[in-house]
Amino acid sequence: MRHLLRTLFALLISFAVLTRPVTAQSILRDAETEALLADMSKPLIEAAGLQPKNVEIVMIADNSINAFVAGGQIVYIHSGLITQAENANMVQGVIAHELGHVTGGHIVRMAEGMKTATGIMLLSLLLGAAAMAAGAGEAGAGLLSMGQQAALGKFLAFSRVQESSADAAGVTYLNKAGVSGQGLVAFFKKLQNQEYRYGYNSKDAYDRTHPLSRERVTTLVDALQSAPSWNAKSDPAIEARFARVKAKLKGYVLDPPLVMQQYPETDQTVPARYARAYAWHRGAYPEKAMQEVDALLRTAPRDPYFLELKGQVLLESGKPKEALPALREAVQLTGYNPLITSMFGHALIATEDRANFAEAEQVLRSAIAKDNQNPFAWYQLGVVYDRKGDAARAALATAERYNLQGNPQLAFANARVAMAGIPRGSADWVRAQDIFMVSEPEIKKRKKNREEPQQ
Repeated sequence: MRHLLRTLFALLISFAVLTRPVTAQSILRDAETEALLADMSKPLIEAAGLQPKNVEIVMIADNSINAFVAGGQIVYIHSGLITQAENANMVQGVIAHELGHVTGGHIVRMAEGMKTATGIMLLSLLLGAAAMAAGAGEAGAGLLSMGQQAALGKFLAFSRVQESSADAAGVTYLNKAGVSGQGLVAFFKKLQNQEYRYGYNSKDAYDRTHPLSRERVTTLVDALQSAPSWNAKSDPAIEARFARVKAKLKGYVLDPPLVMQQYPETDQTVPARYARAYAWHRGAYPEKAMQEVDALLRTAPRDPYFLELKGQVLLESGKPKEALPALREAVQLTGYNPLITSMFGHALIATEDRANFAEAEQVLRSAIAKDNQNPFAWYQLGVVYDRKGDAARAALATAERYNLQGNPQLAFANARVAMAGIPRGSADWVRAQDIFMVSEPEIKKRKKNREEPQQ
């Protein structure tokens, strides 16, 4: 019976992992990339009947070609989707599909599929156990095996229905927004090529969570080709920005030698220089990185993202004071973008000039006011408070950082220190109390989870 219960538990866990563990993955943040994704997705979000300000497109560090939703109005895309996409239109097609999951409430409805499958599994468990108790061991084992297969099959069928529903919704949003569906079809053809390579195309569709790509391509082409937007041209400005973002991402995530192969020095285009600048910087060749950055700035002296990169190279090469002018201008040109502003605050602190600390505190608080989900900005603000001798608010900033990073134990400890030193009832004290109260039950929950397998 213990073996049977373990089998049931394993099946339930297999259902649970289908909801991606976002917090366990690394989120990549870049001001230019986020601005592009927001502009690319805006017409699709509006076509889906959602508010662009309420929908986030978040990039995950994963080199596979994929995207997913995990609750709320957030679409997660893998970095591999960007680096391997042929154009911006392909990414737009994927976003349209994922918005179909959002509007369909598929993550919430996942519980329905799990409930039905679990019911089948429990029934087979009871019938199998009864048969075994009556002396029909083989019949009982057969009932258990059949029940497990039926439960899994039921859940996978439920998942495929959701995927097909998201496909249909994505088609609607693309057509309504006037965005060509050729990118979405190209994406699934790329997946289809992978299925051929790894032999998945020979497998039956019913043992999968998604329909086979060959089936999806046929269905999508039929639905999209007749739409007026099928032959719509992608916005040249968007495509040019996408080429830049794709190149800089490759420069950041790929090994430098591979970047140099894909973007040799004979290639003097902006995307190629962008990629090489990041690759040289990551490879610890700051002089070569600066040569590429300076060449980029000669083509566009007031490009905020080129200025941001110049400041980053100087800052991370141990020259924070020299980085300040470029970062200050980048901050101003982007209307105080919080990611660039937090880097500027970091540079001000890194000068070790106490005269810069007041400005550092000001700009970091400005960055957090716009985006309080940035652990790096909270860390830098904590450094400023520590240098000022304000240990309580340094602890509060540290608690905020650990809370965002999913470390309730350290968030709890620092929130307690903050509450002890901040005037009771003030806004900062209330915030520290919030973190304290949220972290405590999470600590107990994790402790219980650690102890249970030992019982």
